[in-house]
Amino acid sequence: MNVRICHCRMCQAAIGAAFNARMLFRRSDVEITGEIRQFNSSPELARGFCATCGSTLFSARESQGLIGLTSGTLDDPSVFQPTMHIWTSSRQPWLRIDDGLPQYAEAPPAQG
Repeated sequence: MNVRICHCRMCQAAIGAAFNARMLFRRSDVEITGEIRQFNSSPELARGFCATCGSTLFSARESQGLIGLTSGTLDDPSVFQPTMHIWTSSRQPWLRIDDGLPQYAEAPPAQG
């Protein structure tokens, strides 16, 4: 549905990095196999990680039927092609964004 880099503090804390590079899908289009553990980083957002190695795998908004898969978990992360940066108001001050992609201080404008 979309491919974004999120700089919000919630993602930074959950991923343990300066941003979360993720791909958003309809939950019904994704099959997850293997043992996962989940925790809620907010009332609406569940985050999933591998029960074996602890790698962050996804964030999910079950009420909206959406799941965001982290790009670093792909067999080939180079297929990840982001289209924008969101929540740049929370960007770490030492991180320079010069890739030419659109940047939004908070959530991007609604599409459609």
